[in-house]
Amino acid sequence: MNMKRFAFILGLLISSAAFAQTSSINWMTIEEAVEAQKKEPKKILIDVYTKWCGPCKMMMKNTFTNANVIQYINANYYAVKFNAESPDAIEFKGRTFSNPTYDPNRKGRNGVHEFSRALQVSAYPTIVYLDEELNVIAPIKGYQEPKQIELYLKFFNSNEYKNISSQEEWQAYSTAFKPTW
Repeated sequence: MNMKRFAFILGLLISSAAFAQTSSINWMTIEEAVEAQKKEPKKILIDVYTKWCGPCKMMMKNTFTNANVIQYINANYYAVKFNAESPDAIEFKGRTFSNPTYDPNRKGRNGVHEFSRALQVSAYPTIVYLDEELNVIAPIKGYQEPKQIELYLKFFNSNEYKNISSQEEWQAYSTAFKPTW
C-alpha cells in the first residue's frame, strides 16, 4: 500500500471514529451522572419515559437523533435515560427509590417508580432538568421537536431561568427566542 493511500485511509478512520463519538447522546444512569458531576459539574437532563409511550419513542427517533441536539446535550449536560416503570432501585441524594408496585408478569403499564414522583413527573415523556447541586429546576412534559427542546436546553444551561419570575416574563422570553436548529 502506498503512503498516500495509507494516509487517506488512516484519516478516514480517525474522522469516522470522531463522528461515531458524537453521533449519539452519551446516555448514562443517574448514579453515573452524579459521579461525573463530582469531577466536572454540569446540569443534568433526565429523559423520563416508559416502554409503551408513543411520544417517548418519537422523541428518541426524531429529537434525540438530531445532530444539533446531540452536540449541545453532550457538551453541556449529563444525559440520563430513566424508565419510569423500571423495577430497579435508584440511589439519589442519600435516598433509595424503587417501584413497589412493579409486577414482572404485567404487560403494558407497570407501576410508577418513586424516583419519577420525586422528579415531579406527571406525564410521559418528561424532560427533567437538574442544576449542578442536583436540585430539580423544572420538569418539562410532552413531545418536543429539536427547535422546541433547543429553547429549554439553552434557557436552563445559560441560567436564564434564574431571571424569570413570572408567566409574563417567560412568555416574553420564549416569544423572543429564535431557534437555530
